[in-house]
Amino acid sequence: MNELERLRDLLNREQVKLGINIRQMNAPGSPVYRTGENITIPALLLGASLLATMYVHTWVGFAILVAGAAWWILKVLPKVRDGVFDRSAAFALSSEAAFDALWAKGVLSLYARMPDGTERAAAKRQDWRAFVRALPEG
Repeated sequence: MNELERLRDLLNREQVKLGINIRQMNAPGSPVYRTGENITIPALLLGASLLATMYVHTWVGFAILVAGAAWWILKVLPKVRDGVFDRSAAFALSSEAAFDALWAKGVLSLYARMPDGTERAAAKRQDWRAFVRALPEG
């Protein structure tokens, strides 16, 4: 079993946690970025706010903007973040080349709590393969 397969197994058994830099992965140019998730709803909110300001009253436009921003931050953004995490994890674990590329960019990190209670973590500067090999079996 190679390191990536072992890592998938450890992740499935929840012995290792995968960390993903959501900000980097939710940016244009990322393989998991979706423009519609990030642009459409805020653009509609801004447009509605501007129209309400022009045709109704400044305070109505301001209220629409504030309520829309709160709704976006509290309801929509967590779903976007979870979706980016899921797509990023699936992409990273799809092949060793993809995992290596994301690791080299500093997008990924690994964390494990050992049976004796100690904690281990690995990020860009460490070798993720050595981290996975060093974890105990079972």
